[in-house]
Amino acid sequence: MELILKDMDTMEKRIEKLKKGTKGGDKEELRKLEFAQELYKHLEGENPARSFEVPDGMEAVYKDLYLLTSKPILYVCNVDESSVLTGNEMTDKFKELVSTENAEVILISAGIEADIAELETVEERMEFVEEMGLSEPGVNRVIKACYKLLNLITYFTAGEKEVRAWTIVNGWKAPAAAGVIHTDFEKGFIRAEVIKYDDYITLGSEAAVKEA
Repeated sequence: MELILKDMDTMEKRIEKLKKGTKGGDKEELRKLEFAQELYKHLEGENPARSFEVPDGMEAVYKDLYLLTSKPILYVCNVDESSVLTGNEMTDKFKELVSTENAEVILISAGIEADIAELETVEERMEFVEEMGLSEPGVNRVIKACYKLLNLITYFTAGEKEVRAWTIVNGWKAPAAAGVIHTDFEKGFIRAEVIKYDDYITLGSEAAVKEA
């Protein structure tokens, strides 16, 4: 609720500013004012900005407001082992409560995650996960959901000494992705040589793929 109140304060200031700009009768400014007033009413009803339906043409104006409750959100529900797959009465009610927020809800069991963390090898962990009827540990699902929510992806660089992961925005082109490693890579970017993963695995090396 505190975040909504802060957003209401932001909107009050924006509305006052827009009112001054509409004195000349500018239609676009009047439309922005109407939009701002509708959004304020939405917040006044104790609703987060992310559940507000932004009218066509107002997307840029909405984004420029930088409202706290417009940020994407992920809810993680800690449940008992028997509820981790299908949830329970409480999680069903919670999902219904936040259904208008355009938010994702993930179920995990802290007990299961603690048991997984105590196992030493990857093989032991995956065997335990399968025994619990899960496809992967809950922490993996949380990480993937966060990446999806923030529109991020990971790519890897591999050499003889190390393999590193780099986080970039989904949709970035190769020069921008290279710039995450070092800005000089983006400035001096020439081209990217692409090898299909399946081809690399089948043939066994970069040289073999080039020769094929």
